[in-house]
Amino acid sequence: MKCIYYLSSTLKCTQDVSDDLHEVGVEDFYLHVISKDECGLKKQHIHSSNYLETLDIVRDGFIGAALGFVAGLIGIGLLMYFKPFGPDFEVPTLVYAILVGAATLFGAWEGGLTGIATENNKLKKFHDDIAAGKYLILVYVSKHQEATVRKMMAERHADAEMVGVDSHFVNPFTSVERVTAPKA
Repeated sequence: MKCIYYLSSTLKCTQDVSDDLHEVGVEDFYLHVISKDECGLKKQHIHSSNYLETLDIVRDGFIGAALGFVAGLIGIGLLMYFKPFGPDFEVPTLVYAILVGAATLFGAWEGGLTGIATENNKLKKFHDDIAAGKYLILVYVSKHQEATVRKMMAERHADAEMVGVDSHFVNPFTSVERVTAPKA
């Protein structure tokens, strides 16, 4: 699945885009709008984004888990080298695995907490547009839907500008390719 980003300047335009996308087969689950005006989106019954899309919980959680895993490996390496319980005492392998697992989970938890306080890395390119009151429309399309959606948007919604394409929004480490700079 790809995620295609469109910028719309008005709530009315966003509502029209949402309605037309539903007509061509895009369900609410695959259509999300990011805006400062959450209340307006709710009143118009437009599917707004969720925390996984607006915050960096997943990305920072993965990074934290990786750092925790490395810290756990370093910790058991030090434990094996210094043998704090004496040279004759053998620590079972299961204890090492539990220590690495605990460090990994702790790192994921810490990373997730950091991510809650951080804007999604993929949305930073659109931060100024959203802050200016524009509506960022995220449309998740499969390969067979992509041409239909792009054609419909080009024909019916010239005022909603395509500004980005992401190979897959769910992968937190891919970057969004900004197609154009938004019109003033």
